[in-house]
Amino acid sequence: MLTKLTKILPARHMACRLSVAAVLALLALPAVAESEAPIQAPDGFEECKLQLQEKAIAAGVTAQTAQEVMTAAQYTHRVIELDRRQPEFTTTFADYLNRRVNDQRVSKGRELIKEHSALLDRVTEATGVPAPYLVAFWGLETNFGSYFGKMSVPDSLTTLACDARRSRFFTAQLIAALRIIDEGAIPAEQMEGSWAGAMGHVQFMPTVFLKHAVDADGDGRRDLWNSLPDAMMSAGRFLESMDWDGDYRWGREVLLPDNFDYALADGRRLELSEWRSLGITDAFGKPLAREDIKAALVIPAGHRGPAFLAYHNFKVIMGWNRSEFYAIAVGHLADRIAGAGTLQNPPPTDAPALSRDAILELQNTLNERDHDAGKPDGILGPATRSAIRKYQRSEGMTADGYPGQELLERLNIATE
Repeated sequence: MLTKLTKILPARHMACRLSVAAVLALLALPAVAESEAPIQAPDGFEECKLQLQEKAIAAGVTAQTAQEVMTAAQYTHRVIELDRRQPEFTTTFADYLNRRVNDQRVSKGRELIKEHSALLDRVTEATGVPAPYLVAFWGLETNFGSYFGKMSVPDSLTTLACDARRSRFFTAQLIAALRIIDEGAIPAEQMEGSWAGAMGHVQFMPTVFLKHAVDADGDGRRDLWNSLPDAMMSAGRFLESMDWDGDYRWGREVLLPDNFDYALADGRRLELSEWRSLGITDAFGKPLAREDIKAALVIPAGHRGPAFLAYHNFKVIMGWNRSEFYAIAVGHLADRIAGAGTLQNPPPTDAPALSRDAILELQNTLNERDHDAGKPDGILGPATRSAIRKYQRSEGMTADGYPGQELLERLNIATE
């Protein structure tokens, strides 16, 4: 039965938000282990720096900050390599979840809730975001502050702003970073983060920092690197700005009946009473509540894996990072930190990890068989999943839209 979060989490656990769609997707990308020495900059880099300096001054950055930081900014080829890099293989849900939600991280999260209970209580009171969620974000973003990234943010953002691929986006990020330096939040030489410019305990991009970071410890600076009060309150304010609902949880694991129509897992939001009428129960087989809360069905690993009903806060989490895997990991880690157990139906660990070439081959094969997967792009999007379901139905398979081993073998798609 669906219960309000206030009913499932005692008050002591309720103590104690993060990059706007495209910005936040960057926050899940890996940080570089160490700073890279600059190599030969491409032609036009110095001219580009001067143009960026002029744009920054025109945007309100002081001439002194703009000149000092842009003069010192260095080209970092490693940043371009990481921006271009596409993973050879997709990550399975089991691998993604098990790496991020494990006993060690759950235990550490519980310890930190106790250690910082006064701070987290204050954040919850101010923003409505319960501590387990804030700590879960903290754990996934920087492993509870143990690694922020070691790249120079001004160097990285200047390099990316002078690259044609996403110049406009990173120019905005660079100017925001210069404004952060200008306000005295952190000296330029200490502004370190991920290769894409995400910074601090909660990995804010500079534009998000400017809009949502707060000075919670009263020292006159918004410091997301060295002040946990600033970081946690800023995270709470960001989630609050995306309409976090403090009365309900993120979602829940559920069980599906035999012969369920997996086409319903297409993002549609139905009331719990409607899902209940379709035979869906909670993870323990008990009937769902009859409350008028809407939820979408999420099946990240096909019919063999777990199923979830995702509530409004699931969408809020995806405002931080546009990944269903990420949103489930945050929600499940928060549940575990709050005292819940492991999933009743854990994801299968033998699911194939597909390369982009394999997905391209799958899309081409489905198109050749008149199951429209759209223009082949190597990405498992809605059109590809719809085409998979149509093929599965034609073959008498469970039509879950998931490229499992049986489907790949029938279509002769190699996974290695």
